[in-house]
Amino acid sequence: MTGREKYKPTIGLEIHAELKTQTKMFCDSKNDTEEKRPNVNICPICMGFPGALPTINKEAVRQVLRVGVAVDGEVADFTEFDRKNYFYPDIPKGYQISQYKFPLIKGGSINGVKLTRIHLEEDTAKSIHTHDSSLIDFNRAGIPLMELVTEPTIRTAEEASNFAKELKLLLQYLGVGDAQMEKGEMRVEANVSVSPDDSFGTKVEVKNLNSFKSVERAIGYEIDRHATLLEKGEKVEQETRGWDETKETTFSQRTKEYSHDYRYFPEPDLPKLYISKIPEFNINALKQSLPKLPWQKRQSYFNLGIKSDDAEVFVGWLTWGNYFDQVVNLLGGRDKLFQTAANYITSDIFGLIKSDASISSFEEKSENVISQIPPRNFVELLELIDNKKISSRGAKDILGLMYETGNRADVLATESNLLLKQDENLLKDVTEKVIADNPSVVSDYKNGKISALQFLIGQGMKLSKGSLDPESLKRSLEKSLL
Repeated sequence: MTGREKYKPTIGLEIHAELKTQTKMFCDSKNDTEEKRPNVNICPICMGFPGALPTINKEAVRQVLRVGVAVDGEVADFTEFDRKNYFYPDIPKGYQISQYKFPLIKGGSINGVKLTRIHLEEDTAKSIHTHDSSLIDFNRAGIPLMELVTEPTIRTAEEASNFAKELKLLLQYLGVGDAQMEKGEMRVEANVSVSPDDSFGTKVEVKNLNSFKSVERAIGYEIDRHATLLEKGEKVEQETRGWDETKETTFSQRTKEYSHDYRYFPEPDLPKLYISKIPEFNINALKQSLPKLPWQKRQSYFNLGIKSDDAEVFVGWLTWGNYFDQVVNLLGGRDKLFQTAANYITSDIFGLIKSDASISSFEEKSENVISQIPPRNFVELLELIDNKKISSRGAKDILGLMYETGNRADVLATESNLLLKQDENLLKDVTEKVIADNPSVVSDYKNGKISALQFLIGQGMKLSKGSLDPESLKRSLEKSLL
């Protein structure tokens, strides 16, 4: 083996996610990530004015505990907040209120990746750099921030990216955060090392990963960079590096800090918390508040016989997952139609959405489609297909008309003359014309090319505008081609 293949990567992730609470972590300033005006959601506490005293946001603590319970982590009975001391312009106090020795959650796992801890802290302000100045917007300062740290057991860049995707889904399912990376609501940092054996190599932290693609590419780049250095007999420096999205390379930022550099000590202005003494934090109550989780929902789709790709669509897009769930409930025990429903949603309905240029947002288009084709109406279309009252070609046309008009499938099938006809004369005429108009395809079929029959059936369905039963047409063609 040479190069990268000789070395075993070890990857650990640190992920920060902003929580959806009404107010900030330690004050009553509004938590509004959509606010465009700078420095309006601020107060003396999140601005770090001398003498201003913080108060713990109970809902933020509850949200992190729900995440911990969802991942089967150990909920702390005793927990406290600490001061993480360092100077940077976006932290006016000169310290960040975080957690160190006693996090809210220890252990747990997601996607088979073990977790070290999940704790709670406050976000920093946002620095805005221009060519000749640097500005600071304190709207973000003090927003509740969940930090999750994995064990260093991830082995590939793809596995790291998949873990981050599953965490995003979990936060969205629980309703604790939107985790939109492009908006900075979830930020991923990767600790990467390589070694020729099972020992740990020199760890490098990569920051500024604001998309799943960046997570995968940055980690892959670092693995290659470390392996190249070691192949040359050079040393990997322990440091913090950034990710340049344009160049698709990492770059050195600073020497890696250690925990003792931050001089952690218990926050004197906040009380210690004993979780078991707070009724809202009862473990059973927290468990009962959980919805069906992403991995549970994925498995439930597999149990219904849904293909993996379609299952991922319904797990990943809550709007369409909920829509499909309603369809399944309406279908009841007619399980043979579940995959048919999935096929029409992910191909034909999504095709309608993509072709609609009148609305730019996929979510808005989705809402529009669902209002025009509610689950009950969609199920009626499936029943027409199952009862062989319309063809698959006719179903596609009817779906388009349902989107345009909002009318029911049976009404549109009748109005558009798309109900299948048991018309022997029409069947005979279409069969004869298809054979006469396609001599080369007929010749191919007679010479053993069985797939040519599907083309002839398609031509016949097109000629009859979807009004013939494709099975009847197939039998008629086969009989005439003997």
